[in-house]
Amino acid sequence: MDKQIIISISREYGSGGHEIAERIAKQFGLTLYDRSMLDEIAEAKNIQIEYLEKYDEKPRKLFGSRRVGAYTNSMEEIIAEMQFEYLKEKADTGESFVIVGRCSETVLQDREGLISIFILGDEQVKLERIMKKYNLDEQEAAAKIKRHDKNRRQYHNRHSTSKWGDSRAYDMCINDSKLGIEKTTETLAYFIEERMK
Repeated sequence: MDKQIIISISREYGSGGHEIAERIAKQFGLTLYDRSMLDEIAEAKNIQIEYLEKYDEKPRKLFGSRRVGAYTNSMEEIIAEMQFEYLKEKADTGESFVIVGRCSETVLQDREGLISIFILGDEQVKLERIMKKYNLDEQEAAAKIKRHDKNRRQYHNRHSTSKWGDSRAYDMCINDSKLGIEKTTETLAYFIEERMK
């Protein structure tokens, strides 16, 4: 790959966005950064990985947290900032990669090779996917989707210049329920290839 490409994939919970990110990373021979980046951060900072995972992509708790200038006592915010710095450092090396979530379309918005994608899905398709994956009934799956999307929305809106899921913030938004995972991946791969020209 002659020039740097960074593919940022944001997604609704249950949409299959993570699986699409994995497929795109494999197709283009790129490293996928997601929750696993916490392993490297934990090792570099000598912190227990379980401690970081507890606060990953979570909105800050208003009760008991405060910010003074550039300093905060909110673990959610501290860990978010660690991940943002990690992504900037990776981008600064010139590495091409795929990143899932972490407000990457905002954090890396000044990078010329950034392609930002938002993946959504029909409610029933997402419900069925979560019910099957976690062996839940429909009510439990609906509650899980609602909870995760609420957290993602709050986290994203706290750290980004745009609203979560607002089509104007992304190069492409796509409902993968219409084509399925495989065909959606093919469609996105075509879009990425065209953008890379």
